[in-house]
Amino acid sequence: MHKLSSNESFNFEILRMLAHTAYNGADISECLIAAEEIVPGDFESWYTAWNKRAERVLSHVKDMKDPISIRDAMFRASTYSRAADFYLHGNWDDPRITSLWKRQAECFTEAISRLDNPGYRKLIKADGFDVPIIVFPAGKQGDVKKRPTILLGNGFDGSMEEMYHMHGAPALERGYNVVVYDGPGQPTVRRDQGLGFIHNWEAVVTPVIDFLETLPFVDITKIGIVGFSMGAYLCARAAAFEPRIAAVFQIDGLYDFTKTPVFLSGGVSQLTHVNDEAAAQAVLADQSVPAGVRWVMGHGLWSFKVRTRAEFMEKASKFSLVGIIDRIKCPVFIGDPKKDMFFQGQPQLMKEALGDRATLVTFTAEDGAEEHCHFGAERYTNYVMYNWFEEKVVKA
Repeated sequence: MHKLSSNESFNFEILRMLAHTAYNGADISECLIAAEEIVPGDFESWYTAWNKRAERVLSHVKDMKDPISIRDAMFRASTYSRAADFYLHGNWDDPRITSLWKRQAECFTEAISRLDNPGYRKLIKADGFDVPIIVFPAGKQGDVKKRPTILLGNGFDGSMEEMYHMHGAPALERGYNVVVYDGPGQPTVRRDQGLGFIHNWEAVVTPVIDFLETLPFVDITKIGIVGFSMGAYLCARAAAFEPRIAAVFQIDGLYDFTKTPVFLSGGVSQLTHVNDEAAAQAVLADQSVPAGVRWVMGHGLWSFKVRTRAEFMEKASKFSLVGIIDRIKCPVFIGDPKKDMFFQGQPQLMKEALGDRATLVTFTAEDGAEEHCHFGAERYTNYVMYNWFEEKVVKA
């Protein structure tokens, strides 16, 4: 596939931004303009380029009259604001971490209020924290027909807003309700409630499903849950303890988080000498350290809310399905991208552990779907996913 940056981490993240174009989250030329302005490996130039795009899009809104143009602009400004924030988390005190997220959330809320059937935000009470969700009812406004519902959760570094553009909008087009959410460690809860990741993800998902049972338009027997990237572990963990989940989508297969290339041969494995907070900060400030290594350490410490590599490793080691996978009784869709640079080998471990409960689907370069989370092949990926859901759940 054509390279968008000479830096591996930046190349992947630019492709991720382009992936938002499939369902109204970005525009192609705007992403390519940003890509041209970014200095490979330079986090500040990444911020500057995407923040500039967001501000440019917002500068046009004052002249817009029709709700569709305003909606589309707000979706794009939200996406570019999230992109601008992506590499900033090495410095927890950077005020942009808060200000950019406030802007992206406000833009997204403006956008979803202009959908034909508007989405709406809600806070769900959990045990010791709140779960922010966004509800997108399918069909026409006011329709109370009971429908299948897709619950969408992101992973290590992404947001619930991103999930709307990846898998939410296409689910709505197919007549499924959509609910997106963030849990501890994920962007909204980490900022608003100061909580890092937890491994017992059923504590997040079960209260959301309790809420779904109160909605007249939800068929509670047809709940599918999608986990993106590290969210693949999170949603499978939830399904092990939540019997109301009718199907799991792992995008992509993840069995044991710290047994992935990220920890065994990639970024985290290169930081065994980082034993205290000072050493971690030195790595984050060292421009000679590869961008991907600096990012995984900086964001890992921030999202797990720990200050040292050892604490990060200790918490991350709990993100494993070993010993509990037999509790998953529903069908599981396991994505296996041929060029996954993060979870190589994990989909096969999931398939072996689940046996006939699992459907392992290999995604290849022939369909442009070989990258982690199949970025760049959203329409093909959603076809495969939701065709499987129709067969396993909707028509079963």
